[in-house]
Amino acid sequence: MWYQTKASEILGIQYPILQGPFGGNLSSVELVSIVSNAGGLGGYGAYTLSPEEIIQVDEQIKASTNKPYNINLWVSDTDTVDGTVSDEQFKKAEGLFKPYFDELGIALPEKPAPFKSRFENQVEVLLDLKPPVLSFMFGVPSTDILEECRKQGIVSIGAATTLDEAIALEAAGVDLIIASGFEAGGHRPSFLRSAESSTTGTFVLLQLIKEKVKTPIIAAGGIANGKGVAAAMMLGADAAQIGTAFLATDESNATAKHKEMLFSDAAKYTTLSRAFTGRLGRGIISRIAKDLIHQEKVFLPFPLQTQYMSHLRKAAIEQEKWDMILFWGGQIAPLLKHKKAGDLMKSILEETTSYF
Repeated sequence: MWYQTKASEILGIQYPILQGPFGGNLSSVELVSIVSNAGGLGGYGAYTLSPEEIIQVDEQIKASTNKPYNINLWVSDTDTVDGTVSDEQFKKAEGLFKPYFDELGIALPEKPAPFKSRFENQVEVLLDLKPPVLSFMFGVPSTDILEECRKQGIVSIGAATTLDEAIALEAAGVDLIIASGFEAGGHRPSFLRSAESSTTGTFVLLQLIKEKVKTPIIAAGGIANGKGVAAAMMLGADAAQIGTAFLATDESNATAKHKEMLFSDAAKYTTLSRAFTGRLGRGIISRIAKDLIHQEKVFLPFPLQTQYMSHLRKAAIEQEKWDMILFWGGQIAPLLKHKKAGDLMKSILEETTSYF
């Protein structure tokens, strides 16, 4: 059967279908449990959570499913030097974004407070909690962390946007590797070279990695239905990760407007931009992303840009200025059909089966 793969065996799941773990408060316990209970692997993005919040979420997931699930962290969660930027750099960014704050009639925010990396504290608490699966983006965890995962029986998954990144992850000994194509919504998790120079499509990346790497591969990016899953498996994937299609379901924690946008004509037009967070990510084209092409050097580094833009985002939502907001989404969004996660999962499994 198509679903009896090395990945489903390693993960202890019936079907090698992973729900993308969304960061920034877009994940929900309900969505994780629906996917896991249906035989796939639900995922929760925890990179913005404090250790206490991670404990709480993990308890809620364990209470809602007895099946495997995935918690996701970012190995590198800041691009700042010493957690901050110079006053001169901040003034330049302030000047660039001032017209948008003026348009919304709100004051310019203060310079964000210095950011302290949370990764070490987050991973420490997760190694204690022992989730069945721990996935990582933006880098390779230390040998100690991966060794501890092995000792605790936690499956480790790393994300690669290039062949070189996949080779680095295999050398570190991760259990599974995500081939993250540039079609995918959300942040590009590149870590060896700039995200802008790491934009290979999913099905090309999958084949390149398959040729050089023995670790089982999970295809991600541009997959929203059984046809996409079947194509990925035919090209050598052991599993498929689906993000945007699950993000658009009623059970995700995205706002009603975000879901509406993913099902609208606007979803035909996505772009990669650093304007909203300081890191390159794909979402539905917005006026700010269009206006500020080639201004990347003036943006604040991640996550200070996120903190700064959160003030603008809040006011834009209140005033319904939707063209000033980034709605995360992948290039496959125009094919979305299902608003219920259970229906989506059922449809993916039935359609994939029909191809084998």
